[in-house]
Amino acid sequence: MTAKIAILAGDFIGPEIIHEAVRVLKCLQKHFGLNVELEHADVGGAAYDKSGNPLPEATLEICKSADSILFGAVGGPQYEALERDLRPEQALLRLRTERELFANLRPATLFPQLTNTSSLKPEVVSGLDIMIVRELTGGIYFGQPRGFRTLENGERESFNTLVYSEHEVRRIAHTAFQVALKRKRKVCSVDKANVLEVSELWRQIMIEVSKEYPEVELSHMYVDNAAMQLVKWPKQFDVIVTDNLFGDILSDTAAMLTGSIGMLPTASLDKNGKGLYEPIHGSAPDISATGVANPLATILSVAMMLRYSLNEAEMATQIEQAVSDVLDLGMRTQDIADGGSYVSTRNIGDAVVNILKSR
Repeated sequence: MTAKIAILAGDFIGPEIIHEAVRVLKCLQKHFGLNVELEHADVGGAAYDKSGNPLPEATLEICKSADSILFGAVGGPQYEALERDLRPEQALLRLRTERELFANLRPATLFPQLTNTSSLKPEVVSGLDIMIVRELTGGIYFGQPRGFRTLENGERESFNTLVYSEHEVRRIAHTAFQVALKRKRKVCSVDKANVLEVSELWRQIMIEVSKEYPEVELSHMYVDNAAMQLVKWPKQFDVIVTDNLFGDILSDTAAMLTGSIGMLPTASLDKNGKGLYEPIHGSAPDISATGVANPLATILSVAMMLRYSLNEAEMATQIEQAVSDVLDLGMRTQDIADGGSYVSTRNIGDAVVNILKSR
C-alpha cells in the first residue's frame, strides 16, 4: 500500500532543508523500495503571499488525506505585523488541531561526534538520549476563556485558562509508556502538583495509567526541579512526559544540551500514529539563501516518520546511521562546526544520499 506524504516546505530556509530531505526520500524509493507518494503544498508566509491564508483549504485537504506530513519551517519578520490569525505560525497550530496531533515526541540525542559542541561538560552530556513526550493540543495554549479586558479602574488585564480533561491526560500517558517500552522503560512525569489543581489531576491519571505498564518505572518531578536536573544530570532521564506549556520550555532546554537545534527532529502524532514531522528550528531568515542551513534535523525527521508512522524501522535506522557516518567523515555545517571549516547544505545532502546508495 502506498503511503501519502504531504510536503510543506514553508519559508526562508524551509525549502532548502526540505529539498535535501526529499532527496533522501526519493533515494529510499529507488534503492530501498519505499512505497510513498509525495505531494507538495504551500504553507506559512509563502501561502499567505499567494492566497492571503497561511493554511489554504487546498493545503489542509492534502494534509488531511496524507499518512504523514513533512514540514519545513514558517515565519519571518515581514509577517509579524499581521493579525494573529494570519501569521504563518498559525498554520502549524491549526494543523495540529485539525489532525488532532496531540502527542509531540522531541528527542534530545547527542551524536558522539558532536560532544564538544554542547555548552555542558562532555562527562555530563556524553551518551545523552532523552525523549520528551509533550501534550500538544490542550492546556493553556488552547484553554478558554482567554483574551484582554479593561477593569473598572481603567487598568488593562489579560488572561489565559489552563485546563485539561481526563481523556487528554490519559492518552498522552499511554503514548509515553508505549514509547518507554521501546527504550529504557523509565518515565518521568513532570508537573507542578504542589501548586496547580490541573497538575494534581495529571499526576493522579499518570499513576492510574502506569498500572497498565508494570514493566515501566514511573517517577514524578516538579517542573522547576526538572529544569534544573536537565542541566545538572540530564542522563538520569529516559522518557519525560509533561503538559503543553512545560513541554515547550523543557524540550527547548533539552535541545541545547545537544549543541545545536540544527540536529534535532520532532514528531507530532495522532491516535493512529499518523503525524507531522519537522525540525525543531525556525525559518532562520538571516541565513536563508546562503547555503549554510543544516538539513540534518529535517533528514532525521524523515527517519522518525519512517519509524513512527510508516512502520519502516530498518530504513529509519539506515538514515540515522548515514547521518552518523557523515559526521564521522568530519563534515559539518556552520552551526556544528565549532569555529572550524564547514560545508554547504547541499554538500551534506549529497553525502547522506551517497552513503545510502552505497548500502
